Amino acid sequence: MDAWEELVTTALLGTDRRPPEPRGAGSGAAAGTGSAGDPPVALLDAAALHTVRRRAGLRPGPAAPLPDPAPEDGRHPLPEAARHRLGLLLAGRAAPAPSGGRRGATPDLAELLPQWLAVANEHGYRAPASALPALLDAARARTDLRPQALALAGPRGLWLAGLNPEWRFALRGAGGAGVALPDATDDEGVRTLWDEGLFAERVALLASVRAKDPARGLELLRSTWTAERAEDRLMFLDSLRAGLSEADEEFLEAALADRSRNVRSTAAELLSALPASALAGRMAERAVSCVSLDRTVGAAAVVVEAPHECDAGMLRDGVVPNPPAGRGQRSWWLGQLVEAAPLSCWTARFGGRPPEEIVALPVADDWRGELHAAWCRAAVRQRDAAWSRALLGSPAAPPATGPGTSSLAERAKLLSTLSDAERADWVAAFVAAHGLSEAFQLLGVCAVPWAEPLGAAVVDALDIARDAGSYPWSFSGVMGLAERCLAPEATPQLEALTTQAAEPEDASPGAGGYWSEAFQRLVSTLRLRARMHAELAGRAL
Repeated sequence: MDAWEELVTTALLGTDRRPPEPRGAGSGAAAGTGSAGDPPVALLDAAALHTVRRRAGLRPGPAAPLPDPAPEDGRHPLPEAARHRLGLLLAGRAAPAPSGGRRGATPDLAELLPQWLAVANEHGYRAPASALPALLDAARARTDLRPQALALAGPRGLWLAGLNPEWRFALRGAGGAGVALPDATDDEGVRTLWDEGLFAERVALLASVRAKDPARGLELLRSTWTAERAEDRLMFLDSLRAGLSEADEEFLEAALADRSRNVRSTAAELLSALPASALAGRMAERAVSCVSLDRTVGAAAVVVEAPHECDAGMLRDGVVPNPPAGRGQRSWWLGQLVEAAPLSCWTARFGGRPPEEIVALPVADDWRGELHAAWCRAAVRQRDAAWSRALLGSPAAPPATGPGTSSLAERAKLLSTLSDAERADWVAAFVAAHGLSEAFQLLGVCAVPWAEPLGAAVVDALDIARDAGSYPWSFSGVMGLAERCLAPEATPQLEALTTQAAEPEDASPGAGGYWSEAFQRLVSTLRLRARMHAELAGRAL
């Protein structure tokens, strides 16, 4: 540093007033460049040499402490073929979209990744360490991938996420994926994690304990309930949906007095899903006082007298007093009462009639839509398959004339209460009767892969649309859904459709080529899905 200060001083004063003195390496540099007789050049040469020495001669700072070792993951490693496939899917996720807007006949790897992750997790595999960064990047980019991606990443993925701020989402919202939760019988471990764990870990812990011992889970929640933040209380309360039973009623009744409106509303919704609860009984009394059977005018009909006020009791039981824009107050209150009342109360109210006959009754004064919509919400909330069937009606009936509802969104929710097989049969009959233009929402609630009757109905409807010269791009959504949901066994039926058929005179220009390309892509995607399943099962195809 003394030599550097001397050089700086010489530069400030000027080499005429203070010529640089040869010293050690500095004089060697000057002599080596032949600049000993030129003081300014000698000064610059010496400064250059000292600059390099100062930069290269810094002493290293103290080493940062090493992170804790990554935790062990005792799950099975992926088979080699499946490991290679994961790399291709993760690379395909970031591949640029094809130019021109047409996808060609190549499968969309990004859309196959969620299904691959789900099957890999079903087999209980762990992600290879080398794939963890790309897997976390994929989960960061797509929230729909996060649960499955973080489950496959496991504890090592969460460990790695703690070292990179861009992956911190995994620690906040993993829902406990990959975290080694204590056993429900380990009182000390459960208590420690409940008191000290991250919020996502606590939610996962509550779900784990509830699955094995609902009473213990409720006790855990009750122990810290008053100290939790309102938004946390809401999330914890929502987790009670799994395994909800009459044993939860006392706690939920107390939550009706919570200071948070959202917590009160959720507690009321959960109680209404318990048909034997006191709240359900109170709602039934209010609802049946508003809806009755009128036999004074020939055939029986349903008459409705909506509430004239929202009293304190209704408010405490979760009725929201102010309707959204465009809704009348009385119809808004009526809908909330009917959807919260146990559906069993209507059989008695209407003289022992079954749901099909009740739904078929005429409703006076244009109250039919409001009443049936509330019954739809009640059937979904209470998971009542008999009422769902009645409100769905025949799949062959035109959507606008169904017995219970004409909304496809409501029908999709009702279908979710039926068994997988019954749901597939109903949607298959709907597709056969009405085609695919109205069926997209309904197809989305069917179990994957689609059962054979449903898959066959979809393929037949696509074939009919192609032969009719329909505008092909309007079916791109259904095609994308079919690529993910059709069973690979449908491939032989589809292969005959991959050739380009003659276009009708009134067909859209280029429709035949698009349809052929789309069916080729569908076939290649189904074959790829079959190979994926075989690779994950550890067998050759």
